[in-house]
Amino acid sequence: MNHLKQIAAKLDEYGIDAMLVTSEPGEYYAIGFHGEGAVVVTREECRYFTDSRYIESAEKRVSGAAITMTTASAAQKPLVVKAVEELGIEKLGFEDGYMTVAEYNSYAEALPCTLVPAQKLVNSLRASKDQEEIALMQKAQEITDQTFEAILKLIQPGMTEREIAARLQYEMLCRGADKMSFDPIVVSGPNGSLPHGIPGDRKIQQGDFLTMDFGCKYGGYCSDMTRTIAIGAPTEEMRKVYDTVLKAQLAGIAAARAGVPGVEIHNAAAKVIEEAGYGAYFGHGFGHSVGIEIHESPNANSRDTTPMPVGAAVSAEPGIYLPGKFGVRIEDVLVYTEEGSVNLTKSPKELIVL
Repeated sequence: MNHLKQIAAKLDEYGIDAMLVTSEPGEYYAIGFHGEGAVVVTREECRYFTDSRYIESAEKRVSGAAITMTTASAAQKPLVVKAVEELGIEKLGFEDGYMTVAEYNSYAEALPCTLVPAQKLVNSLRASKDQEEIALMQKAQEITDQTFEAILKLIQPGMTEREIAARLQYEMLCRGADKMSFDPIVVSGPNGSLPHGIPGDRKIQQGDFLTMDFGCKYGGYCSDMTRTIAIGAPTEEMRKVYDTVLKAQLAGIAAARAGVPGVEIHNAAAKVIEEAGYGAYFGHGFGHSVGIEIHESPNANSRDTTPMPVGAAVSAEPGIYLPGKFGVRIEDVLVYTEEGSVNLTKSPKELIVL
């Protein structure tokens, strides 16, 4: 899998002769491989430079690019310079969202061409997933759903947040995950009010809410889901908060479709939480794009006015967090269509009581 043709087709739109891709996610998107290398894409051809650690794998997995191994005497940057000279590149786009100032200065000094910020070129392509990308995300989500089903059979009072987080990772890896999308968030009881709390040594107890936010990578693409469950009978307040979050999520999902700005989708969910009296306790966005990275763009939040493209894969994750008491978050991943959205997440969302 690669997206070299798609990148090449965008060069005219951004007024550049070629695109230089050096970031890990950009490299993977461009050629379907990560080898800590550099990709130069022109309208007619692509050149890829990587070192001896990755050259054998690159030659097996990368198609549509001329592959050159870097060495001590033929380092990456001089090879990029040579390619620019040979291909007659005058304006070279670069990933200004990833390249450091030091890297930029080094390239600018060495290259006989103008460097043009062109992060938007790659971002605009990555924002809309094709069928091959969606299939990989579906597989990653299947692993995540299966892991949730498995963990429900293992959770019991006395287990620590840290133990549950470790088990989530083990179960996903055993089911075929390449690695985690991010470090799992497992928080219980009063720790649940921390949206990005770090799993610790607190033991889960009867009467707790337990929130688990986790996901894995498969074929380079992420899954992401959150479920909040009750350990023992929940209080009336806990049920009310849970029901409010679920209604908010469903309202956001109902508003989600291609062409709608992210802020409108967010506001549809936020309105439900506000009207229930919990507006002050929902501080983050309704969702973020997911793909090669766990946080991409565009986003469904209170600030993003970007209309969602067809094929956008965006989380749906409203939450309510009551300091010192508990928190609730429910998260799925949606793929946007012109008619609405397709939910990749199959795990149940009604309140589960263990």
